[in-house]
Amino acid sequence: MKAALMRAYHQPLEFVERPMPEIAHPGDVVVRIGGAGVCATDLHAIEGLMEGIGVRLPRVLGHENAGWVEAVGDGVTTVSAGDAVLVYPPYSCGLCVPCRRGNDMHCVHHEFTGLTVDGGFADYVLVNERSLLRLPDGVEPAAVAPHADAGLTAYHAVRRLAHLAVPGTTAVVIGVGGVGHIALQLLHELGAGSTIAVETDPRRRSLAAELGAGEVLDGAGSVDAVRELTGRGADLVFDFVGSDQSHADSIAMLARGGTYSVIGYGGTVSAPSGPLVGNEHAVIGNLVGSWIDLYELMQLHAAGKVVLKTEMHPLDSVNEVLEKLRAGEVTGRAVLVP
Repeated sequence: MKAALMRAYHQPLEFVERPMPEIAHPGDVVVRIGGAGVCATDLHAIEGLMEGIGVRLPRVLGHENAGWVEAVGDGVTTVSAGDAVLVYPPYSCGLCVPCRRGNDMHCVHHEFTGLTVDGGFADYVLVNERSLLRLPDGVEPAAVAPHADAGLTAYHAVRRLAHLAVPGTTAVVIGVGGVGHIALQLLHELGAGSTIAVETDPRRRSLAAELGAGEVLDGAGSVDAVRELTGRGADLVFDFVGSDQSHADSIAMLARGGTYSVIGYGGTVSAPSGPLVGNEHAVIGNLVGSWIDLYELMQLHAAGKVVLKTEMHPLDSVNEVLEKLRAGEVTGRAVLVP
């Protein structure tokens, strides 16, 4: 099979011919890739920033995968050859305490498709049965592949705080890109407050307005603008950028009793403890989500409640797509199709 291999950091991915993955355990499933989303985390991996979570060279990237079951192990009972599936990227054992609590992403035997084990920038990928979610009839795998991480992460972050998005509150979404544009819709679907989108790119600002943001700001002077619009600050801030600037702005625009949800990463969150305590602010980090988060998100997608903005590219153009993402030229999510 063909695969785009990360052989060295800071270098383009290299196309190689590799043996097709084989069933080695009863719960193994081989999936023929129909689409693989391209994520900023792939850029972090190429830049050598993901070794702390277990990324090693060489590696086939691609953690937003969907396709069709090609082959199954003897112990697989929930999917069959030909089924259309979405791949939940974290591996989970199902037996440890975090798994039994439903926090699959905190499994003590944690692995991650496309980061710590080979992923979907290839014709086929090998996963465990626990990682699969069958797609509804008529859903094309490539059309929903980014939900495996972008949608899952957005749903997990919003779902955790949806009980705080009551009538009369305001939630700010900073960064209306591949993940943020999904979160904006979920705030409308799961919450009952108003929304403000903050985005520097004019194309993404247009997308935010199209998706129903109550107000759309261009980033410059956003702290003062949020405080002026709300009269006291934001009750919730969801930061999908994760730079030093977005961290600082997010905390500065919080109302008293507000909650800051950090999804994007790369900067350093810094807040003096006096105002943090005095304003009773909360800062929450988010790591993808659970399998049931992905299941619930797909129910909303199937019901037409969530729109996924995608653009399709052939797998052969993966390096060009990565450069396009690095330059900020992807409005929603880019998907590679073999």
